[in-house]
Amino acid sequence: MDTKFSVALHILTMISETTETLSSNSLANSVGTNASYIRKVIALLKNAGLISSQQGKSGYQLTKDPDKMSLLEIYYATQEVAQVHLFQVHQNTNRTCPVGKYIKGAVSPIFEDLESQLSQKLGDQTLQNVIDNLYQESKKY
Repeated sequence: MDTKFSVALHILTMISETTETLSSNSLANSVGTNASYIRKVIALLKNAGLISSQQGKSGYQLTKDPDKMSLLEIYYATQEVAQVHLFQVHQNTNRTCPVGKYIKGAVSPIFEDLESQLSQKLGDQTLQNVIDNLYQESKKY
């Protein structure tokens, strides 16, 4: 998995918690990347209906409250998938090898179970959990 998911969480948290108008440049400065990458992630979030912007105005708004926005839907938006799929089984195994012949069937149920558990956990967590954790972290310093 690439960094678009964690960058999206950063962007969404900033949009939620600031009263300032945020540009892609100001978001890029906070994330520590370039504005073009931020615009790519923003486009994914907009396409998924998680944020909106008004033509002729700078800045972004969440389309729903942080406690109603699951991490799973943010994951789906940023990874552009319909289900969690983290593990790939290597292709072209040697079908005459006793391991190569059966390895896909041996590991696939394990991978599917782990991905299912991750989907459940991401569905149980919201952007509000991230925001709450952010404020807890800030109290440590």
